[in-house]
Amino acid sequence: MPAEYPPLLPREPVVTAAEMRAAEAAAIAAGTSGFELMRRAGEAAAAGIAAFYGPAPVLVLAGPGNNGGDGYVVAHALRARRWPVEVAALAPPATEAAQQAAALWNAPVIDVAAAEPRFVLVDALFGTGLTRGLEEPLLSQFHALARASSVVVSLDLPSGAATDDGAPLSPLARADLTVTFGALKPSHLLYPAAARCGRVVVADIGLGEIGTRLFRNGAPSAAALATDTHKYRRGHVLVVSGAMAGAGWLAARAAQRAGAGYVTLASETALPPSSLVVQPLSAIDLGRADAVVLGSGLGRDGAARARAGAVLDAGRTMVLDADIFSLFADDPAPVFGLGAVMTPHDGEFARLFGDLPGSKADRARAAAARSGNVIVLKGPDTVIAAPDGRAVINDHASPRLATAGSGDVLSGMIAAHLARGDAPFEAACAAVWRHGDAALRGRDGLIAEDLVGLIR
Repeated sequence: MPAEYPPLLPREPVVTAAEMRAAEAAAIAAGTSGFELMRRAGEAAAAGIAAFYGPAPVLVLAGPGNNGGDGYVVAHALRARRWPVEVAALAPPATEAAQQAAALWNAPVIDVAAAEPRFVLVDALFGTGLTRGLEEPLLSQFHALARASSVVVSLDLPSGAATDDGAPLSPLARADLTVTFGALKPSHLLYPAAARCGRVVVADIGLGEIGTRLFRNGAPSAAALATDTHKYRRGHVLVVSGAMAGAGWLAARAAQRAGAGYVTLASETALPPSSLVVQPLSAIDLGRADAVVLGSGLGRDGAARARAGAVLDAGRTMVLDADIFSLFADDPAPVFGLGAVMTPHDGEFARLFGDLPGSKADRARAAAARSGNVIVLKGPDTVIAAPDGRAVINDHASPRLATAGSGDVLSGMIAAHLARGDAPFEAACAAVWRHGDAALRGRDGLIAEDLVGLIR
């Protein structure tokens, strides 16, 4: 069955601090000096600042490492554009490349403690690879300067942010613009750090392709329906309802709107006539379903577990959601190894997988490898992970999704992609993006029923 929304590839890479260091080391080994990489980074950042803001007084806060070196290059490049620039240093440059960059500035440098706010604050204190946060009195002074500035620009990451997991090592000042180098880092997309980055721009510094298995989610490309298609070629989705029939109805309606040609709702609750086929589970031939949603409103009692067991035994392509994670928390074996898509939020994830270490991406990958299923770990920074180690972070979303039933809508959308022939990882990535896109086009006060009508 041809999919209407094949994924748009290649996706934008997201690299860890270690992967970035390896890429820079490879470039240096191939003949590009560390200072040349720094010069490219600083000049690209200056061009980005100039593209977003008109000439204005600038204060550059330079740390002692390579992030500070980038700051010296930014100062030099903005001064060449006739911007009024002042540089305040936390300490003398400590790396050879940063020392070369500081020599470019060739003008007075004041101590950070003596800095006064200007219209634009360039945060070049600490970038990627930070292992501890800012300490007093620097922390308070930095935040005071940020509050007093009209525009805050961070180089690579807001100072105080860990690179790989979105964690704040110390309180973060909010940037209006973050210019990062070579590729996105996980903390540009993972919360809470992502909320402090403002607009993120990636500057190419000539590192080429950086090896990673983590990517930013992108829009699926829409393709027209084949002229000779019919409802069964577009896929048959079965949604198994239970104690809360409304959740199943939302998943079923979402599957329809997401492109499934035929949707059956297994429910013993009578519903008004519609284009949904509503039948008792006992009357349904499970073998005819191309994809099954199991868990939305299913219930958590013995009857629900028996109902789930009967559906799992059919061996169909599955989207597992909601009550499944409680029903099988003590014995997850029946829902592992199915090649299914599992869509837990953080609480459900912990019930099934425990307290796994690492970043949200690390935890989702570990759960995918353990379960043999694709994991959609939901949230404002939803992570989709495959058992083979691929992972995607989705930032195309809206806080309007924090409403009851939105997860049921997502499950139905994923099932529609599965039913039409998408592989589980690609189906999840496409549906998560479309789900977020629907919310972004909504309005405040959006409820799950509204979300179904906004799917496109």
